[in-house]
Parts: sequence; structure tokens; C-alpha cells
Amino acid sequence: MRDFDEHNITDAVIDRFGDTPDPRLKAILDSLVHHLHDFVRDVEPTFDEWIAAIGFLTRTGQMCSESRQEFILLSDTLGVSMLVDAINHRMPEGATETTVLGPFYLDNAPHFASGADIAVGMAGEPLYCEVAISSANGTPLAGAIVDVWQSDSEGFYDVQRTDLDESKLRGRFTADDQGILRFWTITPTAYPIPHDGPVGQMLIATNRHPWRPAHLHFMITAAAHEPLVTHVFVDGDQYLESDAVFGVKNSLVDPYPVQAPGVAPDGRVMDGRWRRLDYKFGLKPMPA
Repeated sequence: MRDFDEHNITDAVIDRFGDTPDPRLKAILDSLVHHLHDFVRDVEPTFDEWIAAIGFLTRTGQMCSESRQEFILLSDTLGVSMLVDAINHRMPEGATETTVLGPFYLDNAPHFASGADIAVGMAGEPLYCEVAISSANGTPLAGAIVDVWQSDSEGFYDVQRTDLDESKLRGRFTADDQGILRFWTITPTAYPIPHDGPVGQMLIATNRHPWRPAHLHFMITAAAHEPLVTHVFVDGDQYLESDAVFGVKNSLVDPYPVQAPGVAPDGRVMDGRWRRLDYKFGLKPMPA
């Protein structure tokens, strides 16, 4: 076939993929070409705009490294990451909603005993957390593994700081026989996603900010259940309605109530104000 034009080229490209042996790959490519061509026909880009788009994607790839994935950041800020997350985590009643993993998770977080303080001397407003882990039907999940990580009082993660020689504000816990774990930390703060690259330029050009509302990250695993990756956001944060990566869900917002000076649940004497988080997580069972 020759004489391709704006009306017949889409079918011609899809036809070229007709002998793709993997049916799933063929379906993906067919849909990609169909929607991409429809997008181009809708926008009708000039050659200068097309070159600018190619340049943007090229710079996005060049910004990627072992410690930074600019394409995932682009996916996050376009809402694609949360869309993929939603499609892959249709949750039953009683299961906690999911959200994005984020770029600051580490697989080798230090293991702490229940009741430990993962702030490890970092300054900030003290926060006492009591977390309950259960199956979606309410059955406690003894021995569940819980990873926690968060920003510091200045809006940075430990991996972003060059002045630290050990992990801070992250840790791995094992839930007790009742699926409970307790720990101390500091109240997380809002922070900006990396915005010194092409994604940041896109945010500036569209009058968007790079900020995420304050939250604690949780990744929870237990036998016979799907892993849960989620956040618990601090109610009242100014960025809850405009999270740069669209990760906020109402069920994941908690007041983190302020506590008066006194004795904490574990007997710790608190001379100043502190906060408390009590949260119940439900995990989705694996298919039988």
C-alpha cells in the first residue's frame, strides 16, 4: 500500500503489526497507534511543536539515572501512575485503598522492634503511631511486615540529604500476634517532587506547583494477601486538594490529632505537644 495520508495511515500502521505473535502485545500496539494518531489529528501540531515534543521526551530520558526516574515522575504528574494503580487495585470492602509507591522507598530499611523511634534524633513534632493490620474481613494478620518512610520537618527524605550517614525516618516492623505495631516518629511535612528537570518545566509552563501534602508511606505484606502500598495523609494540609501526583483519597486522610503534654500510651512523658496516629489497614486476600 502506498499514498498514505491523514485518513488511511492509521489502518496501514496497524496492519503492519498484524503478524505480531504475542496477542497481548498486538492489542497494545494496535490501541497505541489508534489513540496516538487520533491525538495527532485532534491537536494538529506544527513541525516546530512536534520537534519540541521530541526534545521534551529526549530530555526526560536524559534526566533518568539509577537514583531518578523522570519518566515515572512524568507519569505521576499526568495522573497515569494513579490510573494504572486504580486499574490494578480494585479493592473489596474492608481493604485499604492504595496509592503510588513514590521514588524514595528503599528495600533495605533497618528493622525496628515495636515501640521504637524511627526518627533517630531528627528534629520535629513527636508522633506516636499505633497501626492495626488485618485481612479485609477483619481477621488480624499476625507477623505482617510493615515498611514505613516519610519526609523530615524540612520536607526532605533521608536519601536526599548528603549530611546523613544512616537511614532516618524509615524502618521495617513486624506486627505482633494481634496484627498490631507501635512506633514513634515525627509528624511528616509537605514536600516538593523533584522539579529541576523537564517535568518541572512542564509544571511551570502549566502554572502547577510541585508539592505533595504531608503523609506517612506504608508498604504492608502478609501471607496469602496482596501487598498494600499506601499513604496516610495529614488532614488540613494545604496541598490535599492539589497533590502534584493525584495520590490523595478521602479514606487515607487522618486528623493526626494534637495531644496535650502528659503521658503517652507507652508511658513516655511528653513535656510539649505531640500528635497521635491510630490507623487500621485492611489487606486484600489473594485469589484462592
